[in-house]
Amino acid sequence: MILMAAVSISAHARDMSLPPVIAQSMRDHGLPDGSLSVFAQDISNDDTLLSLNGNQLRSPASTIKALTTYVALDVLGPTFTWKTRAFIDGTLKTGVLNGNLIIVGGGDPYMTAERWWRFVTAIRQQGVKTITGDIVIDRGYFAPIDNDRSSFDGAPEKSYNVVPDALLVNFQTSQFTLTGELENSKSALVVDPLPANLDVDNQVNLRGRNCHRGYQDLRVSTPAGANGNQISLSGSAAKGCGQVTIARAIMTAPDYAYGTFRTYFEQQGGQIKGGLKLQTLTPSATLLLTQESLTLGEIIRLINKYSNNVMARTLLLTLGAEKIGIPATQEAGQRVINEWLQAHHIDNHDWVIDNGAGLSRTERVTAIGLASVLKTAWQSQWMPEFAASLPLAATDGTLRNRFSSTGMRGRMRMKTGHLDDVTAVAGYVNAASGKNYVVVIIINHPATSYGGDDVQADILRWVFGQ
Repeated sequence: MILMAAVSISAHARDMSLPPVIAQSMRDHGLPDGSLSVFAQDISNDDTLLSLNGNQLRSPASTIKALTTYVALDVLGPTFTWKTRAFIDGTLKTGVLNGNLIIVGGGDPYMTAERWWRFVTAIRQQGVKTITGDIVIDRGYFAPIDNDRSSFDGAPEKSYNVVPDALLVNFQTSQFTLTGELENSKSALVVDPLPANLDVDNQVNLRGRNCHRGYQDLRVSTPAGANGNQISLSGSAAKGCGQVTIARAIMTAPDYAYGTFRTYFEQQGGQIKGGLKLQTLTPSATLLLTQESLTLGEIIRLINKYSNNVMARTLLLTLGAEKIGIPATQEAGQRVINEWLQAHHIDNHDWVIDNGAGLSRTERVTAIGLASVLKTAWQSQWMPEFAASLPLAATDGTLRNRFSSTGMRGRMRMKTGHLDDVTAVAGYVNAASGKNYVVVIIINHPATSYGGDDVQADILRWVFGQ
């Protein structure tokens, strides 16, 4: 790895007294000074505007995504793409594939239902109408990962808990839409996308017309477990009271990919006589087609604007795959990031890089260290791509409803972060004076749930006024 000129901020920056307005805000919200790490510096002349507990290790929540995405941008380049490939293992003649269709996942972090449909359509356009064998999925780009989606907070149905996979389709998530209309004596249900191998038991009854209660007693369960292929809906819906949509992460990644592939393939007149197999690419197979992902420059925008966890985790694994080797491990991705930090002379002593997304109880960084990463990004050739990926104040992403005060709209680009007992922001402030500041604010304290965002806002308003 090439050593770069040092642009990191001194790890020995001295603490300052908080400005009175910020100190008062901390007291008003029951937050002791020791719970706050804040660092703000003028990018043009390195003058430190504000510094407190900048070298204390903190849980950064999703602000760690700023580190993961920028390292990926710098190491892989903005035009890097992931490739999903289809192979045939057999003979293809007059629309009949006598053998298996092998799909090799390349870790595409944004294989939406639309892009997956396009992949299936491309296979049909290659003249494949009937597959006599199996759909074989090769997931070898990533090493096996624990797929217990309940391990973080006991909510396996939430899309933010989906774990990376070399072939992850639509974030393993389908939408279940119920209407107050009658269909087969039950409330009408539409599942999108609907995996062909998903067993849906709709027991939602229509009752009365009390729209105030609507779908209040609706229940969704997975009789075979979170990774199973069964969904059960029960409860009641009010007649003529509109619709309700529930998004749920379901099944396993291979089952979901196979089921939706089969649905789309059969919708287009195709036929699959076999089932699903998981194995590596066979030497006898020949390439049928390759589909490229969005570019990395586009991917980091989706990650940072909307704080997508599984995409950030996939990025960490991709760093490991591309720089260390296949199959990628989380440890390999951590190694690439730590080597990058050291090459750029950023003090990462005692840092803990976990999954690179912030959905972690163990991840730890310092405010000064994270500010050094942001400063490095600002001074790099990739600054436009990286800065454009961050949410804009009162404009889009996770900041679309924040900082709408006169003059502040669009003047802050900040990655946000929230966990229980953690609130954080990290990014850039274009102040009213025209000066540009790099700013990192991390608060770790139980009271953050009630006042952390307000303190953040008071600090950023103060910086903006400088």
